[in-house]
Amino acid sequence: MPRTLAYEPHNALNAICPYFTMFPLEYPLQVLEEYKEENPVVMDPFCGRGTTLFAARQLGFTAHGIDSSPVAVAIARAKLCNIDIDKTLDLAQEYIEADQVKNIPDAEFFRLAFSTSVLKQICAIRNALLSRNRDSNTSVLLRAAMLGCLHGPISKRPITQAYFSNQMPRTFSTKPDYSIRYWKEKALKPPEINVISVLTRKLRRIQQSIPLKRASFFDARLGDSRFAKSIPTSKRNFSVVVTSPPYYGMRTYVEDQWLRNWFLGGPPYVEYGKTEQIQHTGKDVFAKSLGSVWQNMARTHHEDLNMYIRFGTLPSVKTNPKSLIHASLEESGVTWRLQSISEAATAASGRRQANHMTATSTSAMEYDFHVYRV
Repeated sequence: MPRTLAYEPHNALNAICPYFTMFPLEYPLQVLEEYKEENPVVMDPFCGRGTTLFAARQLGFTAHGIDSSPVAVAIARAKLCNIDIDKTLDLAQEYIEADQVKNIPDAEFFRLAFSTSVLKQICAIRNALLSRNRDSNTSVLLRAAMLGCLHGPISKRPITQAYFSNQMPRTFSTKPDYSIRYWKEKALKPPEINVISVLTRKLRRIQQSIPLKRASFFDARLGDSRFAKSIPTSKRNFSVVVTSPPYYGMRTYVEDQWLRNWFLGGPPYVEYGKTEQIQHTGKDVFAKSLGSVWQNMARTHHEDLNMYIRFGTLPSVKTNPKSLIHASLEESGVTWRLQSISEAATAASGRRQANHMTATSTSAMEYDFHVYRV
């Protein structure tokens, strides 16, 4: 199997934080390469961790992204910031040395997830970032790096430890009760590490990234693309949309990232039912909800509008993804012309939104749609 772009050193920034629904970098790069002569402004209304934004920036394009998940937006913004590794590490050290730690969680999960010293360092950085009145490129990068290191597997060699936590997945946060039972059954202890050392290993890899062209982290916004107010008039200058909506039936994005959401100021527990996103209470409701996003994409001031949509359905949901996309386009009230439909590059790529749900899940079928506004 050929090596994917995700593993190339010059794309290390795109991998700053593992995220369970990320689509491959190859897809937006392949699409956007076709527009190099036009120098378009790019939009992703479901930007997730910012892969489309990263691809656009690599090619020198301006890109806007919107997502309803605070975790996704925090990661995506790092793909659009100017990078200074030393300043970022200095800021982390400054926050730890300030030692103004408060609100350290005392729940059993946190006591078993992190060593006492590590949790104190994490909370020092968390509280300092939350108290900032305004972000900078340095704070944006530090926040994303902390999210990327917050939880993951324990290394057999302490010198290569890449995560702060006891044994956990890299891409999503296991629920507290399950985690506690697992750690106790396996007699697992959280690693005794230095937060700055782990951050240094994470950030030094990013130094191998290709120097990226102009961008602003403010171009990744927290919002709900179903509503026109989430797309300011000043950002309605795009002509190419590259996106991947949530699978039908996949509705727990924030809940499955609850620990990272805590780091961003959320509660130290799983809070269900707080996600604002596409509705999943029925296929008709889903299509209508998604159609409102396509309607808002058509509000662009640009004369031309091409949309590239990668979409699939969870294997457990007996629904045809082609039918859902067709229905959503009709619900938008906009006249679209379908240019092409093709199967996504690999069937395995369809596991990206299904993978985190169960180790035995089968690959979902994904399709790439190209439509343009008439």
